[in-house]
Amino acid sequence: MKMIVTGGAGFIGANFVYYELREHPEDQIVCYDALTYAGNIATLAEARKSSQFTFVRGDIADRAAVDALFAREKPDVVVNFAAESHVDRSIETPEIFLQTNIIGTSILLDACRKYGIKRYHQVSTDEVYGDLPLDRPDLLFTEETPLHTSSPYSSSKASADLLVQAYARTYGVPVTISRCSNNYGAFQFPEKLIPLMVIRAMKGEQLPVYGDGKNVRDWLHVDDHCSAIDAIVRRGAEGSVYNVGGHNERSNIDVVRTILRVLGRGEEQISYVTDRKGHDRRYAIDPTKIGRELGWQPQTKFDDGIEAVVAWYRDHTSWWEDILSGVYEKRNAEA
Repeated sequence: MKMIVTGGAGFIGANFVYYELREHPEDQIVCYDALTYAGNIATLAEARKSSQFTFVRGDIADRAAVDALFAREKPDVVVNFAAESHVDRSIETPEIFLQTNIIGTSILLDACRKYGIKRYHQVSTDEVYGDLPLDRPDLLFTEETPLHTSSPYSSSKASADLLVQAYARTYGVPVTISRCSNNYGAFQFPEKLIPLMVIRAMKGEQLPVYGDGKNVRDWLHVDDHCSAIDAIVRRGAEGSVYNVGGHNERSNIDVVRTILRVLGRGEEQISYVTDRKGHDRRYAIDPTKIGRELGWQPQTKFDDGIEAVVAWYRDHTSWWEDILSGVYEKRNAEA
């Protein structure tokens, strides 16, 4: 199988590249990434040593470049991770999110129509469902939950999902969609909650927590997410949506306290700041469908996963220091 992985220099995409190279060494992986600010070519250093891996720099919103990629590589499968994904940035500059997440998805789908593929997989998010009340722990997002977005980011991802489903119905493109809860793990960009707090805690800096810190998220280790996507791509029912969750609900403040505890730091580093506009209160995924149909279950308990993540950031200081200093952008420019 030849697989194009878009956004493969980003956090989840890179972890998926390594998962595929490890679990399916017979396959060819073509990583297509624009190396915008959240992409890091250094993340793929080990993958680039493999004869099964090819890196191509390009933007999914560039129709000519995508067409040339498909014509040359003739992929069997496309897994689309490429997206602008930071909610705060979407509030400040929503147009970038519309361009990448909606227009870029449509261009990929057009290429899939033109060149023919066995499967197009759209990596989405539980944020397309909106949020759930804190006082109803019995409520979970299912695949039948109506889309009800809160930010330009989640609106752009919901729009992309609807496009994917429309291309399946109108043109017969073989598609699947996964909607995941919050991921954490190695190579996550330092603007996200867990790496931001780990790094700032290690540096002895204040840890900014939005609002009252009681917003709840279901945390999914990135390795579990990768195994779920692999199962969906290879065995999932064409046209289906699968929710992927970790069974690890935690409030933001509990996550921060866990990180401080693992690092042996005190809670005096916590600083409460003005809440994000339109901040969703609770996300919680019901992954029953993927468990029933594909036999997938998350393997990583949050307390174990967070200890491993803290250790990873402690042992890979040069990776995140290059991002904070901007050095990584020079390497990206040379790639």
